[in-house]
Amino acid sequence: MHLSLVVLHLAGAVMLLLWAVRMVRTGVERAAGSSLRDALRSARAGRLQAAAAGTVLAVLLQSSTAVAMLAAGFAASGILPVVTGLSALLGADVGSALVVQVLSFDLSWLMPVLLIAGPVLFLKFDSRLLKQIGRILLGIALILLSLRLIGEATEPLRHSTFLPLAIQYLRGDFITAFALAAGFAWLIHSSVAALLLFAAFAAQGMLPVEVGVAFVLGANLGAGAISVWLTRNEPAIARRIPVGNLCFRATAAVSALLAYQISPFPLDLLGAGEARQLINFHLLFNAVLLVISLPLAGYAASLMERIVRDSGSSEIEDLASVRISALDPGVIAQPNLALASATRELLRMGETVEQMLRPVMDVFESGNSEQVARVRSLDREVNRAHTGIKLFIAKVNSGQLSEDEARRGIELTDFAINLEHIGDIIAKNLMRLVQDKTDKRLSFSREGWKEMNALHARVMANMQLALNVLVSEDLESARQLVREKELMRKLERDSHQRHLARLQSGMEESIATSDIHLEVVRGLKEINSLLVTVAYPLLSQSGDLLESRLAASA
Repeated sequence: MHLSLVVLHLAGAVMLLLWAVRMVRTGVERAAGSSLRDALRSARAGRLQAAAAGTVLAVLLQSSTAVAMLAAGFAASGILPVVTGLSALLGADVGSALVVQVLSFDLSWLMPVLLIAGPVLFLKFDSRLLKQIGRILLGIALILLSLRLIGEATEPLRHSTFLPLAIQYLRGDFITAFALAAGFAWLIHSSVAALLLFAAFAAQGMLPVEVGVAFVLGANLGAGAISVWLTRNEPAIARRIPVGNLCFRATAAVSALLAYQISPFPLDLLGAGEARQLINFHLLFNAVLLVISLPLAGYAASLMERIVRDSGSSEIEDLASVRISALDPGVIAQPNLALASATRELLRMGETVEQMLRPVMDVFESGNSEQVARVRSLDREVNRAHTGIKLFIAKVNSGQLSEDEARRGIELTDFAINLEHIGDIIAKNLMRLVQDKTDKRLSFSREGWKEMNALHARVMANMQLALNVLVSEDLESARQLVREKELMRKLERDSHQRHLARLQSGMEESIATSDIHLEVVRGLKEINSLLVTVAYPLLSQSGDLLESRLAASA
């Protein structure tokens, strides 16, 4: 096979692997996102508990980077101390290595079963949980398929003249091999995918174990750099966790690489076959790193506080000053282009509202005044976007519009008004409740807190769905969004009844926080109802929306 075709096939297989890993992670996040966040929240009791929680989360999410982003977000909200976040991330590195272990076994017999079960669950059931389970199963099947395709794509390389020369060079230049692997893992933003690829090369006899050791250690360094890069614009307190983890990983990886070059240790003890030896070495490296680094996490946290600091003014920056509006005055005379411009600006407005809504439960727990101020500053940006969209569409309406264009303009204006209302609910109602809870030093009951988190997670998922409907105008997505409104009504009613039951039982925490609990639940329900309005025009036009919920009179 020609080299260009080999590269093309290999690139396609690698991209499928990356997509499949991401597919599994998003499925787990959507199916059990709030539970995963609660697990990390509850890990504040100690370093061992945090490391265990990080390990479990990384296995479920198939990514230590996802755990790093969660920990950084909690640290920015004041919920998670840096030392606890570092401990969780060290555990997540071990969890990521366990994922590589599992996926490296021969599970080809399972692939056809998953390829059948995954799509059936995703396409034939309305339950969100079953759909996400289907997504997860299909993602695992695609991972197995991509690994098989990588093996087939690299088969011709075993007989090439170039590969032995490249491997021979890397045998004598371990630093280059280490740097190449680190750069590759960072570039594809997935250490799991990188290590599975290296293992596939080793299984094909193309990657000698001595070069593979440098590749594995380099991939570990690159994996630590991923979360540092992704949090580069976050506050200092959020960046300290991934930076501290990178320091641990870099020190351990470089030390292990030098030690292996000076006195190679026998990898034959780690299993039969070069692929298995490399994968077991990866797990051993991260396990040893956890054991050595966990007692040092406190010292590392103190060091990070001195090294990683916020640059410039500590005042909250006005986000509007760095954002460029999507509203283009030059296309006002062309209604189709102008409405597309307004849709883009409305989408950006929705994403800003999403930024306000996402940390609400974290802020309730921490009471962090800086986070409250940040949410309120975002509300000012939402208000400016709302005003700009209304005025822009008003100017468009002064020209010659078709009936469809006029209707679309009204729909966009209505949804802009509703998004602005959501921003007010968050900034003026929910943030006021945060301050009341903090000032009075109140705590929610465990059951009440769990209910509110579940409702919040549901609304966050519906926010994504609503923004998708805004852009795609997909009829099935619109129907699903409206179905979610009825489900949200039921969840709110059930939460209300359970709350009353706790009050009747005399639970002190529920009595003290009763008003706040009820207002939060009511606010989340109202936010969800406002999001659903984006689906109404689409369903009205298709005839899928009833005019009234009342039963026909006799």
